[in-house]
Amino acid sequence: MSAPGEIGAFVVWDYLVFAGMLLISAVIGVYYAFAGGGQQTSNDFLMGGRRMTAVPVALSLTASFMSAVTVLGTPSEVYRFGAIFSIFAITYALVVIVSAEVFLPVFYKLGITSTYEYLELRFNKHIRLCGTILFIVQTILYTGIVIYAPALALNQVTGFDLWGAVVATGVVCTFYCTMGGLKAVVWTDVFQVGIMVAGFASVIIQASVVQGGINNILNDSYHGGRLNFWDFNPNPLQRHSFWTIIIGGTFTWTTIYGINQSQVQRYISCKNRFHAKLSLYINLLGLWAILACAVFCGLALYSRYHDCDPWTAKKISALDQLMPYMVLDILQDFPGLPGLFVACAYSGTLSTVSSSINALAAVTIEDLIKPHFPTLSEKALSWLSKGTSVLYGALCIGMAALASLMGALLQAALSIFGMVGGPLLGLFSLGIVVPFANSLGSFIGLVAGFVISLWVGIGAQLYPPLPERTLPLSLVTDGCNITNSDQGNWTMTTTEMPFSTSAFQIPNVERTPLMDNWYSLSYLYFSTIGTLVTLLVGIIVSLLTGGRKQSIENRFLLTKEDFLSNFDFLKKEKQDLNQQPYAMEDGGTLNPAFNHMEMNFTEGSGKTYGEHF
Repeated sequence: MSAPGEIGAFVVWDYLVFAGMLLISAVIGVYYAFAGGGQQTSNDFLMGGRRMTAVPVALSLTASFMSAVTVLGTPSEVYRFGAIFSIFAITYALVVIVSAEVFLPVFYKLGITSTYEYLELRFNKHIRLCGTILFIVQTILYTGIVIYAPALALNQVTGFDLWGAVVATGVVCTFYCTMGGLKAVVWTDVFQVGIMVAGFASVIIQASVVQGGINNILNDSYHGGRLNFWDFNPNPLQRHSFWTIIIGGTFTWTTIYGINQSQVQRYISCKNRFHAKLSLYINLLGLWAILACAVFCGLALYSRYHDCDPWTAKKISALDQLMPYMVLDILQDFPGLPGLFVACAYSGTLSTVSSSINALAAVTIEDLIKPHFPTLSEKALSWLSKGTSVLYGALCIGMAALASLMGALLQAALSIFGMVGGPLLGLFSLGIVVPFANSLGSFIGLVAGFVISLWVGIGAQLYPPLPERTLPLSLVTDGCNITNSDQGNWTMTTTEMPFSTSAFQIPNVERTPLMDNWYSLSYLYFSTIGTLVTLLVGIIVSLLTGGRKQSIENRFLLTKEDFLSNFDFLKKEKQDLNQQPYAMEDGGTLNPAFNHMEMNFTEGSGKTYGEHF
């Protein structure tokens, strides 16, 4: 087995592969700008004319949330804290089921462009405005991190020009979003998923070859304590345990899949509801595949560097650089492959950023412009959508400059989603699941949830939790040929450290019980707290202010029929035999308003659900 020696550098071929990826993405944008008569209306531009089918949408959903943060963050997470991260597979399944069965039916039957339209229909326009503004702030912040993260890691390892990369990414993205609208976004995502899988595959295959087979990798990981799949410690302060990942993770990711505009916009653009649900379930397979690749890459990292950790040996300055470091280490004899990996990380970025830009444009047009200028023509709206796309592209590049001042990536990204997404998820849940919630209750709930999540989130950034809570595993540098001997035997330990030796705090701060308990909460629970506080406060205030008296139309709520209509295809076949295909529910009345709406929807798209089997 070759010892990790000097790592390679980027060569011309690598730059060519990378440039090719950017070029193809741009070409797809140009194609959809002119294909099929171009983007005539804002509906075409923002919703793909509501004619998308399940598979491209599913791949697109997968691509957007497998950003470079995943490609670079997850493997180093596994390297540092072990494979418990793979429990997220269960979380993803729960999230997809909740999104498809709770949120999707309501959004789909209302036929809306912006998820925040729902808030106005169900509550009032002030609440819609709150939701919209929260979303815009959250997305611009997150997009900044997503553009900056890979640029930084790749720059420090490969010498790829930092701001050149940031600006190139931002410009290409903005270009194809502005030219081609949602169709371009979806199809570039499909292309980029392909690149991501190829990038991961090349790393996994070569790592297995270099380390002498998959068994060796698993063996090293096992002896290094990296295969810690089951950890049922119920303590909510521990960063990752089975419970924090299942409960906290589900809330955090539901804010992304269930109510985040950039996701919802895609599955609502499907041509009928069957395709919309199918796209979510297919996307689950994509999420699992990429999670498996990323976790395995993390184990390969550990196997490669288990006796010489490049991070403590000061060869790299942050954990996010481990993946690019290993890529240049093991793929240096294959010109073009390191470039493919960089393209893989960037594909993640491009797809996330492009969906964010498209979603921001949609929200701005639908929530901020249309209500105030109802007379605008479709042509004008289409141009406005393009203008806002350019504007948000520029803003996101600006945010990337700010992101250069923020700390660890994966956690920063998820914390932002948690702090802002949690209260929003609570707000939508109040609307969809709680029939007696009224606008006053939901507003006070939203504010309460938001204040509390910000309090925890900002506290945790200022006073990070101690190592006993985060449980990093040991990293060893014994095997490195380091010249100065004093560094050679220094290893990181994971034994319970006494409080006094913890070197990770703002200096000279007495640890108060508030910091050790409240601020040390696992970052995955930020959104859980936000959601639950919003729900609880919302329900209590609504009940106190006469929420039971108001009558809400059924179409704004999740009804029993929404679930039963999953089985429509079973009824279709029996219809010939029997005019009343199933026993009447709820005392023998079919809800006429509801059935009538379902019929319109299926005929409107010219297809019925049953035909696709």
